[in-house]
Amino acid sequence: MENTEKLKNSKEIVAYLVEKFPACFIAEGEAKPLKIGIFQDLAERLADDDRVSKTMLRSALRQYTSSWRYLHGLKPGQARVDLDGNPGDLLTEEHIEHAKQALKESKDRVFANRRNKDDKKESKGEVKADAAGKREEKPKKPRRPAPRKPDAAAAAPKQYRQAQAGELKVEQAVNVVLGKSPVPATIKEITKDDVQVQLQTGMMLRVKFEHLVL
Repeated sequence: MENTEKLKNSKEIVAYLVEKFPACFIAEGEAKPLKIGIFQDLAERLADDDRVSKTMLRSALRQYTSSWRYLHGLKPGQARVDLDGNPGDLLTEEHIEHAKQALKESKDRVFANRRNKDDKKESKGEVKADAAGKREEKPKKPRRPAPRKPDAAAAAPKQYRQAQAGELKVEQAVNVVLGKSPVPATIKEITKDDVQVQLQTGMMLRVKFEHLVL
C-alpha cells in the first residue's frame, strides 16, 4: 500500500519535491531559479497527493527559495525552470540584485548572532574555568600534569582561524574541528543554522559554524 502519511515539516516536503521533480528541485549545491508562479503549478500537480497540504507546501517553498544555496544560484544569464526543468524567462537584474542583498543580510545576521553566542559562551567559560581551577587544586596533584598536555597540543590549531559565515560558499575547502584537531572537508550545503560538509573519507556531516576553521 502506498504511504499516505502526511509530511510533517518543510524539510520533509523539500526532500519530497526533490524526489518528485528532480529536474526542478535540487538537494545539494546551487539550486536552479524557479519559475514565477511555480507554487500554483505545484498545487495542481499535487492536488491529489494527501501527503502534502497547501499550507505546508507554501512554507516549504518559501524556505527553499530563501536558503543561501538558492540565492547563490540567482546569477546573470540564468533562466528560471518549471517543474520539468524546462527553461523559461531569464533572471532580471532587479531579481539578481535583490537576491544578493537578501543573501548578504541573511549571512550578516547569522554571523552576528553566532558571534554574540560565542562571546557569551566564552564569558561563561572563563568563570567556569576559574571555579574548576579551584576545585582541581585539592585533588591528587600527580594527575594535574596529564591534563596540561592537551592544552599544549591545542596551541597548534592556533594557526587556524574560525570561519566566518559571510565568507563560506559551496564546494569551498574548510577544516572541521572534530576532537583534538581539525579535519579537512568540503562544503556541500550552507543553511541559516548549519553547514553540510563531506570529509575526505566520503562521510557527510552537518556541523555548526563554530566548528569550521580556515
